[in-house]
Amino acid sequence: MAYILVADDDDILAELVQIRLETSGYEVCVTEDGGAALTQARLRTPDLIVLDTVMPILSGPEVLRVLKSEPELSNVPVLMLTARAGQDDIAGALEGGASEYMTKPFVPEDLLARVEKLLAASNSPQD
Repeated sequence: MAYILVADDDDILAELVQIRLETSGYEVCVTEDGGAALTQARLRTPDLIVLDTVMPILSGPEVLRVLKSEPELSNVPVLMLTARAGQDDIAGALEGGASEYMTKPFVPEDLLARVEKLLAASNSPQD
């Protein structure tokens, strides 16, 4: 069972993501700010991180930058899930190491499909 870390300060949205992923058999941990997300990722390396952009303590892009700089976390796929839909936001996240980018509002089935795709890709043998 894959372990997914969700970092989002919107309680309702985080709960929606958690329920959708848990009903599909994933183990999910939810944090409400970027600092807590980094702490949790360091305590137990997740198989995937779902990361909001605008959060207290550390923003999503700041968390992403730290994750990609730490060897033990740098290969964890990150799906940005955010209300920020500007081209600069999307390009910045992808250039910063995000594996996928989704905007809110979102369709839970689309989120699940992207999560499954990222997990399958991260588990496939590398050439």
